Amino acid sequence: MQSLAASAALPVLAREQHMFLALNSVLVSNRVPWPEFARLAAKTGFPGTDVMLKPAMQAGMQATNDLLASLKLKPAAIDFPVEFRKDEATFRSGMAELPRQAKFAAAIGCPRMVTYILSSSDTPKAELRALYKQRFTEVAKVLAGANVRLGLEFLGPLQFRKLFKYEFIWRMNEMLEFAKECGPNVGLLLDAWHWHHSGATTEDIIHAGRENIVHVHFDDAPNLPPDKIRDDERLLPGEGVINLTGFLQALQKIGYTDALSVEVFGRLKNVSPEKAAKMGLDASLAVFRKAGVPEG
Repeated sequence: MQSLAASAALPVLAREQHMFLALNSVLVSNRVPWPEFARLAAKTGFPGTDVMLKPAMQAGMQATNDLLASLKLKPAAIDFPVEFRKDEATFRSGMAELPRQAKFAAAIGCPRMVTYILSSSDTPKAELRALYKQRFTEVAKVLAGANVRLGLEFLGPLQFRKLFKYEFIWRMNEMLEFAKECGPNVGLLLDAWHWHHSGATTEDIIHAGRENIVHVHFDDAPNLPPDKIRDDERLLPGEGVINLTGFLQALQKIGYTDALSVEVFGRLKNVSPEKAAKMGLDASLAVFRKAGVPEG
């Protein structure tokens, strides 16, 4: 009896953690508002969902937690809400709300915010880099107060690198270096699409390590020359030429256990949101199986 009682007192072992798939609004062409978006994720079988910050905050922390719990959904990531690309007044206005937004993100179990940085600008690279470093360093300190991390996305396609006069950061390792300079809670938003089009490798993922990858986007690319690639013409995972097997296996090797949000622009714009979500999930699961990587 004593041994039985002792064993009953032992903590239940946690289920082994694996990376999981999340619904991204782009997959359904931004046609489904919150909270119906979360319900769609659950209905179609996604284990996770990206969180739409503004309507979720309007509903409140308790209501959002209750919603996610009732749907058995894991929150994946939140779009960084501060406009950092414009003038100082606009940036300051956004920063005023950030402490409250960061606390909300942490309270709903989603301590991850993500944003992209364009890979060209009308501002010279050194000048823009200094400005962004100043702003993101300030951002990082605010987010750290709520134990929230920030993921910065590099954009690889030639389309973006030639959009404006001066080329900016577009390689994975250079963005990682920049992120580290901004703060210990700043890392990468790693998108398979941009990883591929910037010429990054599986070794780059392994070099970055688990601690430097905040969030992941999952998608595929057609076999086209660089000057024909368009960001809004992506493919479902497994339909294109990206080495998604190597991508997933590298993430598994570094112990990544957070979300991969399926972010496929354009491909399913004429398909109903429910069908689009299901197609994105099924295609992604097939790639996981091919790579021999567990999901969920």
